[in-house]
Amino acid sequence: MFKKILIANRGEIALRVIRTCREMGIKTVAVYSTADRDSLHVKFADEAVCIGKPQSSDSYLNIAHIMAAAEITNADAIHPGYGFLAENARFSQICADHGIKFIGPTPDMISKMGDKITAKETMIKAGVPVVPGGEGLLESIEQTKALAKEVGYPVILKATAGGGGKGMRVVWSEEEIEKAYTTAKMEAAASFKNDGIYMEKFVEEPRHIEIQVAGDQYGNVCHLSERDCSIQRRHQKLVEESPSPFMTADLRARMGEAAIKAAAAINYESVGTIEFLVDKHRNFYFMEMNTRIQVEHCVTEEVVSYDLIKEQIKIAMGEKISGRNYEPQLHAIECRINAEDPYNDFRPSPGKITNLFTPGGHGVRVDSHVYAGYVIPPYYDSMIGKLITVAQTREEAIDTMYRALSEYVIEGVKTTIPFHLQLMQNEDFRKGNFTTKFLESFTMK
Repeated sequence: MFKKILIANRGEIALRVIRTCREMGIKTVAVYSTADRDSLHVKFADEAVCIGKPQSSDSYLNIAHIMAAAEITNADAIHPGYGFLAENARFSQICADHGIKFIGPTPDMISKMGDKITAKETMIKAGVPVVPGGEGLLESIEQTKALAKEVGYPVILKATAGGGGKGMRVVWSEEEIEKAYTTAKMEAAASFKNDGIYMEKFVEEPRHIEIQVAGDQYGNVCHLSERDCSIQRRHQKLVEESPSPFMTADLRARMGEAAIKAAAAINYESVGTIEFLVDKHRNFYFMEMNTRIQVEHCVTEEVVSYDLIKEQIKIAMGEKISGRNYEPQLHAIECRINAEDPYNDFRPSPGKITNLFTPGGHGVRVDSHVYAGYVIPPYYDSMIGKLITVAQTREEAIDTMYRALSEYVIEGVKTTIPFHLQLMQNEDFRKGNFTTKFLESFTMK
């Protein structure tokens, strides 16, 4: 059993980890920037250490400051949450070098799945379906044109070190290749300090469906079913649900088997997610692996009654997992509540929350770190909470979500609540008729 865990993160995920640690009888250490001194994770942890200025590079991405905080508080483990250093192999290695357990996979596992070219090659060897495309990085415009002709338009250029839509361009014809190649490389270099890009066939009418997996130190791997994350804006997820309205029993079995193969291929240890693109014919292709807890892990927790943070910690302590696969028993939906203005191109809306009322009642869960009087800083991701509803059926979960959103009051800043209210009443969404392109034709009323 760990005696003390430092949470190398902020906001709702830091608070989420603190709660599970308290249930397990484990002391916690919060780290925070000067902009987060009044955040709830600082107040709820057993100890708190300021690690720098507001900018992430000076605080939540500053490995030296985080390790110093761990050493002075005698923490024997670090939970990285999601984002920031959660998938940083160097950070995982430094933790190991200092005798502090990184609650997550080993540096080698992170490295193998962090680079998309290496990950794709690993999946091919494991027999996991991948999107057709070229092998290796694109070295010139001429090579890119030739490969696009071979693969067939449309194609998509992706940053090998990327995520969140950065360094990504869809190309519909040869006339667009040169500009797309140049801008994708420039954006990749600016975002990730790595301008490597590769090509895949562009999957039309895709669904983004991911499989939650868990693996222990003894070679056991299981899956905990799927989440549908197709409601996205510029490759950023806004709504997630489980089970997917597009799923069939046969597809779940095949995708679950593929996800287990993917995790087993790198002897995966911890919880993680295998992300797939699924076309309209229910062909699925490996997209990437997230070697960390995900924002939307709550959806899985609600439909299989399974504390994924607790499982992460237990795996890190050397405990075995059950090894059995799980299927959703209920239906859960999550809406990300962001401090953004949906009537103004989702522009960020930092500032002081002057009034707050969170919804409740049967089948409602709110994961958030904000309160009335809290000042949302402008330096970090705009998500300030997650609203999750669970019910016997998808229709009931949507109805509960609409009711809960109608109760949710956040004043002083703009939020995505109006967007979610309109989405829950959208006929196509309610019928499950959507792809990752759904929001491109969705307009606020």
